[in-house]
Amino acid sequence: MFDLLLSVFFSSLIFVVFKLFATYKVQTVYAIVVNYITASSVGLLFAHLPTNLETLPQKSWFFSTVLLGFFFFVVFNLMARTSQILGVSVASVATKMSFVLPVIFGVFVYSESLNTFKIIGILMALVAVYLASYKGKSQVFQPKLLLLPFLVFLGSGIIDTSLKFLQEKHLSIEEYPLFSSIAFASAACGGFIYLAFKTTQNGWKYSLRNVIGGIVLGVPNYFSIYFLLRALQGSTLNSASIFTINNVAIVLFSTLLGIILFREKLILKNWLGILLAVISILMVSLF
Repeated sequence: MFDLLLSVFFSSLIFVVFKLFATYKVQTVYAIVVNYITASSVGLLFAHLPTNLETLPQKSWFFSTVLLGFFFFVVFNLMARTSQILGVSVASVATKMSFVLPVIFGVFVYSESLNTFKIIGILMALVAVYLASYKGKSQVFQPKLLLLPFLVFLGSGIIDTSLKFLQEKHLSIEEYPLFSSIAFASAACGGFIYLAFKTTQNGWKYSLRNVIGGIVLGVPNYFSIYFLLRALQGSTLNSASIFTINNVAIVLFSTLLGIILFREKLILKNWLGILLAVISILMVSLF
């Protein structure tokens, strides 16, 4: 249970760090690249590396993991923008509601059952993302702002679905740290490619605060996954219960942090969205 609590803490901390980037004028893209270098380095410390690194491409999951890493970079930038513009609670709800996509994937690929409770839970998750993102009539309606949490929802769901597929079909428990390290390293490479195109126009701007921000983000980013895997391996609870507790706790704890640390103001519809998020997680995961 302690491992699960640590996973919730580090996962929620990611959204807080994203929000702090805007406060301390950290350039998000640069910091995210450093973050993935940091996360990959931390992963290598826990990985049992093969004696010959040239054999890595021969693993069945290697190239899929490289592509997944590039996608990490894109979705992480979307999460950062959502946290900074719409708030920590919105980003956490959009991210954690994405669990419905692996459920739908399981129905079509693994022929898993989809009962009435799960269908209602999936529909509630979509409504929850909208309500949590709603900012009231006092602000000018901007469709592109609603697009941010939707893209986070979709992108996170694709990542979760890919992780589930790779874990079940290709990965062994011993390969988790190495798999995570390669995924993070690939994300860093994707970031470098993006920056290479960007800096041809604006030039490279080195900033110590970007490096520090990336390191501060990279450590919780790695350990959020590391401790979740440890919880799945060592807990007496089944995986459905662990994921349920993890998702619900992250939504609630990150919302609480947003209110306490950043004085985020939530209207009634936002609270209703958070409540629906928790209920939808319970309905899909437990029934």
